[in-house]
Amino acid sequence: MSEHDHILQRRSTRAAALLTAGGVLAGSAVIGLLPTVAGASSHREAPLIAADPAVDNTDVYAFVDPTDPTLVNLIGNWIPFEEPNGGPNFYPWATGAAYDFNIDNDGDAVADLIYRWEFSTQDTRGTDTFLYNNGPVTTLDDENLLFQQTYDLTLSEDNGTTFTTVLDDAPVVPSFTGNAGMPDYESLRTAGITALPDGGQTVATQADDSFFLDLRVFDLLYGGDLSEVGQDTLAGYNVNTLALQLPADALALNGDAEANPHFGVWSTTSRDSITTRNVDGTVTTGGPLQQVSRLGQPLVNEVVIPAGLKDAFNAITPADDAGIPAVVDRVLNPELPALIEGIYGVTAPATPRNDIAQVFLTGITTAFPALAPGGTAPLPIDLNSQALNTDYVDGTFVPSEMLRLNMSIPPTPAAQQSRLGVVGGDLQGFPNGRRLGDDVLDIEVLALEGVYDVTDFPNNVPADRVAAGVAALAAGDAVDVNDNDFSNVFPYVSLPNTEAVNGGGGTGGGGLSPVPPAPAPTPGGGAATPSTTPVASAPGQYPVGGVDTGAGGWDETLMPALTGGAALLLLGAGAGSLIRGRNLRSKAAGTPQV
Repeated sequence: MSEHDHILQRRSTRAAALLTAGGVLAGSAVIGLLPTVAGASSHREAPLIAADPAVDNTDVYAFVDPTDPTLVNLIGNWIPFEEPNGGPNFYPWATGAAYDFNIDNDGDAVADLIYRWEFSTQDTRGTDTFLYNNGPVTTLDDENLLFQQTYDLTLSEDNGTTFTTVLDDAPVVPSFTGNAGMPDYESLRTAGITALPDGGQTVATQADDSFFLDLRVFDLLYGGDLSEVGQDTLAGYNVNTLALQLPADALALNGDAEANPHFGVWSTTSRDSITTRNVDGTVTTGGPLQQVSRLGQPLVNEVVIPAGLKDAFNAITPADDAGIPAVVDRVLNPELPALIEGIYGVTAPATPRNDIAQVFLTGITTAFPALAPGGTAPLPIDLNSQALNTDYVDGTFVPSEMLRLNMSIPPTPAAQQSRLGVVGGDLQGFPNGRRLGDDVLDIEVLALEGVYDVTDFPNNVPADRVAAGVAALAAGDAVDVNDNDFSNVFPYVSLPNTEAVNGGGGTGGGGLSPVPPAPAPTPGGGAATPSTTPVASAPGQYPVGGVDTGAGGWDETLMPALTGGAALLLLGAGAGSLIRGRNLRSKAAGTPQV
């Protein structure tokens, strides 16, 4: 069609990276990639993107399919804090924008594959009505649905220089408008799942926000005494979701997942660089695309990067990361452990933190020596770096921030999953990819506190990690599971919430079974008693938030005692002023050579 051809022609070449932005970042001594403080992953994390929620990418997930290990699921969420009753316009995908999944399967930090969604709108309301739908909607092409969208899915195998068509005018599942207007949203979502010509499937839909945490840290660190915890701030809110399921071979280097099972993924959103607001109220766009949002691992750009540099970070690519000294410096010498030591007396691990740099910048592998002399040792296992691929070319690896997944590890059975992922002995969880139920806040605070610094991974956690301060940290934010059950079929995310957030939230999500509350701290402020029973779900449903059974070889008394310290991940925001006069650890470090 002519509009589609116009899109392909206009976007046949990728806009050059912003050298100015890279220069600004390189000159900063305070910017870093390691999540040392956190909000709701990447919700409204930068000034410009906060004013443009339609292209604000909130979370990225990548995991081996739980029902078929030959398939891999990529999920990206956009538009944070969607209130279910947000009419009359609800939450359309942006036109004049590109929503991308970027795949690096050879380790050079350049996208080898780019899957791109571009949306078109068919709005028949005109001057006749304000209604999104003027009657019950039972099909995606129902005449009662007055606002409809479609998308073109294209694929680039040359880093965005050219794109080929995968799907043309595929249907978008609309925003949920209410039980009267859309009495069976699940059937609409199922109808929106579109098969790909070379295998796999995809859907663009609204869904419950899968991320879970308590954001009351901004009330002087959870009330000043960690008493304000246990409330899922995102409960009841929806997001727009792109889900893509592909054969593992389609993502692998040289199309061979058996020989090359390791890849990295990050999402980006780009806008047309020219926007014209016309006197008649319409908007026209054009010009080359400009990247305005980037997300790989969770909790990167929320409150770590200073406000004046956040927009620049959203405009650069992983290939720029290793050339920015402040990035490597911040990873090797993270701020949070020193803050915890200053406030709670828990000894910070020695720096430079080669274990953390390995997790975030190279993937977990023995292929590379320590990125800096001294400090912690790299993890002595091979897990998820592209350098582990059989066809990897020595000397071509570029350290960079992205989410990495080893597709050769089969999905963990539901009863053996740990919400702590690798920290909990479950190697199919974060930071080896990210499943919907992985509790990334608790995982990352444990990593920053040195739980990865072991000599016999994963059996020998250093004794000083369970020393003074554990009781104060154990309860954390007390949000260990999502507010709604996840589905047991593609696209796995929960259906959108149906009730008003100010009416309680978390009461929709497709009408699945209620989620049991997270275990409460034991009297006296100690650690919660670990559950040994899988979280209850509706029959056949994918487990909520993972199952914290401690399965996988880790000490079941040690790990629960360490977990739940997510509140401290935000110490810099609420308590930084309390220790501003303290001398923190030196942050001198060189650029890694791999």
